[in-house]
Parts: sequence; structure tokens; C-alpha cells
Amino acid sequence: MIDWLIALIPIFKFAHIAALLVWCGGLLILPVMLARHDPSILPGDYTHIRHATHTIYTACVTPAAVIAVIAGTWLIFLREVFVPWFYVKLVFVALLIAAHAWIGHVLTKIGEDPDTHTPPEPGLPVLAVLAPIIAILFLVLAKPYLGWLAFPDWLLSPQGGQLPFDVPSR
Repeated sequence: MIDWLIALIPIFKFAHIAALLVWCGGLLILPVMLARHDPSILPGDYTHIRHATHTIYTACVTPAAVIAVIAGTWLIFLREVFVPWFYVKLVFVALLIAAHAWIGHVLTKIGEDPDTHTPPEPGLPVLAVLAPIIAILFLVLAKPYLGWLAFPDWLLSPQGGQLPFDVPSR
């Protein structure tokens, strides 16, 4: 592998971990903020809360999620992480992304129709976010042996082959 690319691994790790902190922290605080969406409060306060949750979701949490996924994807290939625990981790990352989308959906529904749509109690969305976070942390830190899971050989090692189609020229 190219030496200068290997030298970038700490930068990608830093970006990945920093983005994860913002992404996961934001996903944990947004359900609590959504619980404050109550159209019966003063209109100025409701507008302030609505603007704050929308800004945090669109300007902080979602960009952090994109950065975490991009940096994490680079780390997969730079570190050549092709082991069973990693694929299980990806399942929990998908669940975290689904929770992210659900919270965004709730936020959008509240913004479109605040009188008829009420957010869920914060416990359920927090649990939907916290469960994958804990599972991911366990898998990454413990790196458990999951050899008993059956994975095809092509999934456990890089193939080093060409793409199965021609890349169009520009």
C-alpha cells in the first residue's frame, strides 16, 4: 500500500471518532429536545425549539453521520478489517442509521403539522439509538471471536480483483 496513505490512518481515525461523538451525542439529545415540541407553549418558544432541533439535525448530526461513515469506510480498506465481528458491527451501524432516519422523520412530521403530530416519548428513540451504540462499542472494543458464524471466503479477505464491469471513460 502507498506509504502516504498509511500515514493518513490516524487522521481518518480521529475524524471517524470525532464524527461519531457528534453523531451519537446528537442522536441521544434530539429525542429529549423533540419531547419539548408542544404547540400549546408560547409561539415564540415553540419556534425557537423547532428551529434548534432542525438546525442540530441538519447542520450537526447529519453531516457528522456522513463524515463518520466516509472516514469509517476508508478505515475498512486502509486497515483491511475483514473479520466476522466487523460484519456484525455493520448490522448495528445500519440500525443506527435507521434510528437516525426515524428521528429525522419525526422531526419533519412535527415541522409539517405540529398540531396533529406529536413526538414519541423520548425513552423509545433514545433506546433505539443507545442499543446499537452499546453493541457497536462492545464489538469494536472486545473484538469477539465469531468464527462460528458462517461467512463466505470472499467476504473475509480482500480479492484484489477488477470491477466486474468496464469503467466508463470521461
